[in-house]
Amino acid sequence: FTFNAARFFMGAAVLLVVISWLDRRRRLTREKRRQRTRKAIFPGLLAGVILAVACGLQQMAMETVTAGEASFITGFYMVMVPIVGIFRGQKATWKIAVGVVFGMSGLYLIAVKGDLSLGFGQILMFTTTFLWTAHILVIDHFAPKVSSLRFSLVQFLTTAVLSTALAFVFDAHPFAGFEYAFTDLLYTGFISVGIAYTLQVMGQRYALPAHASLILATEALWGAVGGALLLGENMGIRGYAGAALMVAGIVISQLGSAGKSPPA
Repeated sequence: FTFNAARFFMGAAVLLVVISWLDRRRRLTREKRRQRTRKAIFPGLLAGVILAVACGLQQMAMETVTAGEASFITGFYMVMVPIVGIFRGQKATWKIAVGVVFGMSGLYLIAVKGDLSLGFGQILMFTTTFLWTAHILVIDHFAPKVSSLRFSLVQFLTTAVLSTALAFVFDAHPFAGFEYAFTDLLYTGFISVGIAYTLQVMGQRYALPAHASLILATEALWGAVGGALLLGENMGIRGYAGAALMVAGIVISQLGSAGKSPPA
């Protein structure tokens, strides 16, 4: 929880600078700034609470779950999002169904190296699948209606504040050891949170949630590619076959689809 608090405060700091610069560049009045901020408060709070719980449970589960199992179980949101979408009145096409099957098959080949057992850690990880699904759908609902940057800022601050409170309750030594994780915090704070999570909100203004879930699930694929390129790791035939299936699933799911209409 200390780790999450630190990196989301850092991500919020990035956005504060960017928002301030853009507001001055656009010459927005103080009242216009306040109006945009007020509209983003409730969506950001809701998304931030979900994100704080999801990140916390995911990291607790990874104390006993392998990285491969974690990637595969977390990736089940690519199945959950289209299913929930059906109940929300969204059309489930055969292309999305085939894309999900290809994506899950590819993710399994990349991430799972042994038997997938079901223990307490795995159950916790499955719980996060529902939370990540909710997170994607909340962003899908609110992103076209509010400022993406302010939405993200409120979301990050909410996650950081909640994680801070949880750190003092659950962490053995809250807010200790920063000097040993400074480089990791710089990347996860400024790049992973400040840039990547913000781009997710901006992208979901135009991407259908089922497509977004498939694309987001390729983090396992890019983790494997990064390991091969930067660390000299070999994914093997199984891993490369999984990568091909994931890419094929994303392409098939989006054939003939133009996504959402741009927001006004």
